[in-house]
Amino acid sequence: MEKGVLFIALLISAFYSSSEAADSQTSFEDNFSIMWSEDHFKTSEDGQTWYLSLDKETGCGFQTKQRYRFGWFSMKLKLVGGDSAGVVTAYYMCSENGAGPERDELDFEFLGNRTGQPYLIQTNVYKNGVGGREMRHMLWFDPTEEFHSYSILWNNHQIVFFVDEVPIRVFKNNGDEKNDFFPSEKPMYLFSSIWNADEWATRGGLEKTDWERAPFVSSYKDFSVEGCQWEDPYPACVSSTTKNWWDQYKAWRLSDSQKMDYAWVQRSLVIYDYCKDNERYPKLPGECSLSPWE
Repeated sequence: MEKGVLFIALLISAFYSSSEAADSQTSFEDNFSIMWSEDHFKTSEDGQTWYLSLDKETGCGFQTKQRYRFGWFSMKLKLVGGDSAGVVTAYYMCSENGAGPERDELDFEFLGNRTGQPYLIQTNVYKNGVGGREMRHMLWFDPTEEFHSYSILWNNHQIVFFVDEVPIRVFKNNGDEKNDFFPSEKPMYLFSSIWNADEWATRGGLEKTDWERAPFVSSYKDFSVEGCQWEDPYPACVSSTTKNWWDQYKAWRLSDSQKMDYAWVQRSLVIYDYCKDNERYPKLPGECSLSPWE
């Protein structure tokens, strides 16, 4: 996995140079706005670590002030510790402020657990309001003990979900602008939230949230974005993205070392893949035929 991390670092340092790409800053006020329940949001004394809390009354969430179309988006999270059954921490990109019927969306969702059980990470991809493209993975570490980075690489060729620079999911485009599965046209905000989902999140809803353990707190720091910041009616960086490392040839497919990491993830950590759910999809969605290796 170390080679995969080195590849990302070298790729960023070698190719990232564009005045059109968004500046990376860690100040919360520079980048984000609170979506709801501001009294459930706190920061560390230095302002560099942010905390969202959930109690029986409400959760909390924030979103970027800017929209982006393509780029590299990363945040370090430390998840709710202890008994977190029923609690979902979401970290995602979406083209709309709400769950609109025509939204595009890229999801990380962290599904809470009973003490001692593994955290599950669920990813999903929506285009024009249609999702149903879930994958679930186990993690190879305890995400409640320390911070880990969760990142999305998004260009017109692929979407890759990373955990600590290890690619856990690759979602490819087929080059057809009119396909019904690859979100590429709509700029997206980045969001995070914590909320109660005990009707489905833990063991299909069998495990309910233990409110005596509230508040449940998720922690964030080191937000980083290197992407095409949207400007109406159409930013120049969208039509010239090959100036940026995140849409140059090397970012269109996995490197050899990333392929090794990805193969390990596929062998060891995948517990659900909608492309292998023939009962749910007797006819598999068209994107399932695209190879993540090419």
